[in-house]
Amino acid sequence: MSEMQRCGLVAVVGAPNAGKSTLVNALVGQKVAIVSPKAQTTRTRLMGIAIEGDAQLLLVDTPGIFDPARRLDRAMVAAAWEGAKDADLIALVVDGKGGVGPKVRALAESLKDRRERKILILNKVDIADKPRLLGHAATLNDLGAFDDTYFVSAATGDGVAELKSALAAQLPEGPWHFPEDQVSDATDRMLAAEITREQLYLQLHAELPYASAVETEQYKEREDGSVEIHQQILVARDTQRAIVLGKGGSRIKEIGARARAELAKLMGVKVHLYLHVKVRPGWEDDRGLYRDIGLDWVE
Repeated sequence: MSEMQRCGLVAVVGAPNAGKSTLVNALVGQKVAIVSPKAQTTRTRLMGIAIEGDAQLLLVDTPGIFDPARRLDRAMVAAAWEGAKDADLIALVVDGKGGVGPKVRALAESLKDRRERKILILNKVDIADKPRLLGHAATLNDLGAFDDTYFVSAATGDGVAELKSALAAQLPEGPWHFPEDQVSDATDRMLAAEITREQLYLQLHAELPYASAVETEQYKEREDGSVEIHQQILVARDTQRAIVLGKGGSRIKEIGARARAELAKLMGVKVHLYLHVKVRPGWEDDRGLYRDIGLDWVE
């Protein structure tokens, strides 16, 4: 490692389902944020930590910015903009296949007068219409006055190495904020809840409404080095509880098995995961739950 170090905050913003979490994972080189085809998967401000030469990139994976309707929505959007506060770089990630709709236009325009250096990233170029990509880039640069534009596929890795090098080169000089082997600022409790929530999205798709949450009630290390985790899955109605449980409890067993395997891989230890489903009408108005999942209470 060279004597001169660089370190800076890169706020990764965009509309829901632009591929922000997939990109953060690709830049870090391993999974630090959950990913699903469902929009608005990321709820909290989560930092991934990537190393590139003498630079440490602090990547803030923010919730997708959208027009909020409910309290939870408002809290997520507030977390997204909070993630961009005091950033050295703001990276707007746009779904290259989806193009430039009203939400993306509004986001680009909102960044135009920001003092931070602004980067435009056209993602999903592996499945996007190539001739249209340059048009999207031109339109967005007119709206947002970006300093640089990059074309990547976070899913395949195409262009990610070049993007990572470019981001690192633009960071200010300064000491690293985290140890070299640390890849995220998320606590193990938070990571455990996120991984289980990811399995809810992946396995239940449209069957389970967006309004569900996972609380890690207990997290402890056993004497043999393994980890014991107790979680409750919160839903609003009995019918939703039945969906999560599945026939004879088959669905929750599968959710638990896959989440357990994913956590064991990430943590490098054996994981004992215990799940139960609780019906809590109006859980979205529970101040304590917002604190537990890393969101501020928004009126």
